[in-house]
Amino acid sequence: MLINEAGKITNLTKKAIEYYIEQNLIFPEMLDNGYRDFSDNDMERLKKISILRKLGLGTGDIKNVLADEKGDVLKRISVQNELAVQKERAKNDILAKLSCGKSYDEISTELDELEQRATMTEKLLDAFPGYYGRFLCLNFARFLNEPIHTEEQKQAYQVIIEFLDNVPSLEFPETLQAYLEEGTKNIGTEKMNQMLEKTKESIENPETFFNENKEMTEHYLKYMQSDEYKNSPMYQMQSMLVEFNKNSGYYDIFIPAMKKLSPAYAEYCKQSEIANEVLYAKYPEARKLDNYNK
Repeated sequence: MLINEAGKITNLTKKAIEYYIEQNLIFPEMLDNGYRDFSDNDMERLKKISILRKLGLGTGDIKNVLADEKGDVLKRISVQNELAVQKERAKNDILAKLSCGKSYDEISTELDELEQRATMTEKLLDAFPGYYGRFLCLNFARFLNEPIHTEEQKQAYQVIIEFLDNVPSLEFPETLQAYLEEGTKNIGTEKMNQMLEKTKESIENPETFFNENKEMTEHYLKYMQSDEYKNSPMYQMQSMLVEFNKNSGYYDIFIPAMKKLSPAYAEYCKQSEIANEVLYAKYPEARKLDNYNK
C-alpha cells in the first residue's frame, strides 16, 4: 500500500513516516513510479514504532528494540526508566529544599551525589548484562539514597566504580543462556521489585516469615538437596555464578565497599545474617547449602 493509506491505518502523518524511513527504522520498497510500497511487515513495524514513540523512546532505542528478538532491550529500558523516575523524585526533593531556603552550595553537593548514584547504577547495569544485571541494579539502587559525606564513603565509591569498570564479562554457555532467557522472559521490573520487597520482609521479620511460609521453605530446601536440582540447568548456573563472584572480586571488593558506602546496606547485611541464623536453627541442613554458595 502507499504512504497515505499506511498513515490512515497507523494514525501517523506522512511526515512522521518519512522521518522513520530516513532514520532507517522502516524500509518500504520503492516502486518504478517513485512511490513507496508498504508491505504487511512494514505496517507491523510502523505500529510498533508508533507505540514505542508514545512511550517516550527515541529513534535510537526504537532501532535497538526492533532489532532485538529476545526482548532484552525493552527490559533494560524498563529498568533505566525506573531509575530515571527515582532520580526525578530526588531532584524534585532537592528543588523543594532550594525553594525553602537551602543554599545553592548545599544543593550543588546533593546534586553531585545524585549524579554519582546514577553513574553507579548505570555501571551495574552495564557490568552485569541481562536478567542478573537488571536484578542487581534494582537491588543496590535501593541503598544508594544516602549522602556521601565521609572520606571512607568517597573511597568506597571509587573502589566500586573501578570494580565495575574492570569486572570481567559474565557469560553463560548457549544452552544455559537459553534456559535463563526462557525462565525470566516474563519477569519485568515490577516483578523484580516485588521479589526484592518479599526478600526485605523475610529479613526484617524472619520468625514470622518462616512460620507463615513453612511449607514453601521445606519444599525449597528439599529440592535444593535433590539429585533433580543437582542435575538441572539451575544448579549449573548457580555454580557458575558463585565461581564468577569469587574470582571477579564481587565478594571481596564490591560487597565490602558497598557496606562502607551505604550504612543502610550494611544494616541490611546484618539483618540478613540474623535471618539466616533463624533459618539454620529451624533447618540445620540449610547451613550446608549456604556454605556451598559462599
